[in-house]
Formats: sequence, C-alpha cells, structure tokens
Amino acid sequence: MSPKKVCIINVVGLTPDLMAHAPHIAKLGSATPWKPPLPAVTCTSQATMLTGQLPADHGIVGNGWYFRETGEVRFWQQSRNLIQSDRLLYDGIDTAKMFWWFNQHAPVRWGATPKPHYGSDGSKVFDILDNTECRLVEHLGPFPFFSFWGPNAGLPASDWIAKATAIVLREKQPSLTLAYLPHLDYDFQRFASPSIERVREVDQCAQIVIEAAHSIGATPIVVSEYGLVPVDKPVGINRVLREHGWLVVRDGPFGEQMMPGDSKAFAVVDHQLAHIYVKNSADRGAVRRCLESIDGVAQVVDPAEIGLGHPRSGEWIALAQPNAWFHYYFWLDDARAPDYARTVDIHRKPGYDPVELFMTSRLRAIARVAQKKLGFRYRMDVIPLEPELVQGSHGLWTSPEKGPLIIGPDAPNDMLLFKAYIRGMLGAS
Repeated sequence: MSPKKVCIINVVGLTPDLMAHAPHIAKLGSATPWKPPLPAVTCTSQATMLTGQLPADHGIVGNGWYFRETGEVRFWQQSRNLIQSDRLLYDGIDTAKMFWWFNQHAPVRWGATPKPHYGSDGSKVFDILDNTECRLVEHLGPFPFFSFWGPNAGLPASDWIAKATAIVLREKQPSLTLAYLPHLDYDFQRFASPSIERVREVDQCAQIVIEAAHSIGATPIVVSEYGLVPVDKPVGINRVLREHGWLVVRDGPFGEQMMPGDSKAFAVVDHQLAHIYVKNSADRGAVRRCLESIDGVAQVVDPAEIGLGHPRSGEWIALAQPNAWFHYYFWLDDARAPDYARTVDIHRKPGYDPVELFMTSRLRAIARVAQKKLGFRYRMDVIPLEPELVQGSHGLWTSPEKGPLIIGPDAPNDMLLFKAYIRGMLGAS
C-alpha cells in the first residue's frame, strides 16, 4: 500500500457563503464551518492549526505583540521558535511548507517563504528563501512581492505560490504539503462589496494545486483562517490613551514615535481585537473604564476569558463592535506622524495597518521608483493616513456562513481538532 499523502490549501478569507463561486474547490466536498481562536487572524489561526492548542498555550496571541523584554512591538515574525509547543502538526512527516507562517527554522524537509535582503545603507532587495531544491525562481521568475502585500496586492502572489506548490508536489511528492493562497482577502478589506471575481481567481489558483495533489495521490484539504465582515467605524484607541496621558511619545526628526516601555498604557491593535498593555496594576481599572467609554469598543475583557491568558497578552483585551475595527495611530496631528506611517512597513508599525492596501498617488509612486533607479535616497511614502478607506475586517467570531471553513472527509468543526485530524489521515501518531 502506498503511503498516504495530504495537501492542505489555505485559502485565506474563503467562507461557506462564497463557495458557490468556487466550483473547483466545491468539487472536493461540502464546507464545514469551524471555530477559530481569538483573535481570528493569520498567525494565531495557523499556530492553532499546527499545535492543536489555544493561544494561551502556544503563545501566538496575534499577528504581533509587545515584547516586554526589549520594550518593542513586533509584527509578522517568521521564526517557528516563537510557537511555544514541543510538537507541531508536521513533526516526523516529510513536509513541504509553502508560504505558511512560522516557516523559518521549521522542521520541514522542503519550504519556501518571503525573505528580503537588507543592506547596511537601509536598502532592501526582495527575495524568497527557497529550500525546496526545485529552483522556483528559475522556473517561475521572481516572486511578485508587490502583489503579496501593499497597494498592488492581488492575484499574482497567489498564482505564483500555487504554481510553485505544484512544482514541489510533482518533483518531491511530500507526504504533507501546506500551501498558502492569500489574495482573496485583500479586496475584502478594501471594499464593503468586493468583486466575486476574486473568489473565482483564487479558485483557479487552488485548482492548480488540487491537480498536482491528485497527480501524486494526495488528498486535498481546503481550509481558511477567518471570514471578513464589512466595517465603517475606525477606532483609534491609542489616541484616546494618549489624550488621557497614559501613552508616551518621543518627537524627533522622523516624526513622533510611540514609547511603549515608558507608557502607562497603550494598545497593540490587530484588526478587530486589541491587546491593552498597562504598566501599573493600580491603573488597570481606570484604563478599562476609559476603553469601555470609546465608541466602537464592544467589550473589554480579561485575556483568560477568551483563551488568551498568556504572558505575551495585554492586561486587557478590547473587542470591537461588529462594524468597527482598531487602527494603530497614536499621533494627534498628521504633520507629526512617524515617517513610516506613509509607507508599507509591516515590521516597524506598532499595530496592523490595512491602510497599506491603498495608495495616495500612482504618479508619486512612479516618481519614487525613478529616484531609486537613479541611485538617490528615497522613501516610498505613498500610503494615505485615512483609516476610513478600510471597509472590511476580521478577528472576531462571526456567523457560520461568514466564518472560516474546512473541506475534507469527516472534517472537524474546530481548529483545535485539526492537528489530530490531519495526523490521523496520515496514519501518524
């Protein structure tokens, strides 16, 4: 008997009510709604799928959090070592991990993930880590980084990842393959009524992977991490905390900078959920009352109440109203905004910023690229400071039809069961 093989396709933002527009995926079976952890965001959901644990145990309490030891807020870290679990889904299994998060230092046989090169002069050259032995860039051309995130984010990134995954499937025939197709959710954040064409596009990308999986006898499983909801109320928690004197900034030549280690209270926002870090226990009650008075905040809860009782979490968790989301802005005057605010800078911003999906002016962007090509120092400052542009968000539990899903034989209805489910399909202990 041939060894069992499974291919997991993570179609970000796919929900049961969109399945009518994804015929290739629908052929795999019916969609089972499943319950994500809170926050229902990429890093936390993927860590839960990989460990079978809640964030209180695996420690991935969001896409980013406050590192108390260094006094820094850091988002989108890639190291597998951040997951505080001894045993992951793919341990002991020949695995290809294609653009799933926590790919660096992961104990997988093959993998590929975004990884730019950084020069000492501040320059950056976009590239990927290709540990597949398949020479993906040679076959497919450079990975389209500017379609992976930012104002031009869209189909090319998902298409490239799908084709790369198909190459690895056919050449290496892994026992377990994890593929990440990201672009569906971009327009669902940009627009309250996004085009259904995006669903058809990602369905075509998934079909590339599905065909390759079938060609090696692998069972395709489709999952998603969250569903998106329309929003029309951006909420600036950090501005409120600053107005109350709890959040501290430092002004300087590159605008105001938030000083987390010196602040009595500040928020690390992540879509519709925010970690509120409060330095002194004596201030906790006053901070909570302040947060509860903010229009757009639905609840302020203890992290342990929602599975986030971990040292990385804030002292309080703020949950948004269904039509609201939290932006990270802490400045009171746009003229003093930090220089990174108007750029795509996912690692430096102390909170998730979906406004990076928009652009102030294509002419300005063209001019900045020309500066780069001529060898001048430049800043790609083309991102508007208008949180009102964002029309979709996620992070909370939604109705089953508008939440995440799994498609597979006898699929579970809870992300906590996913690790055991897949290992059972593979015959692994």
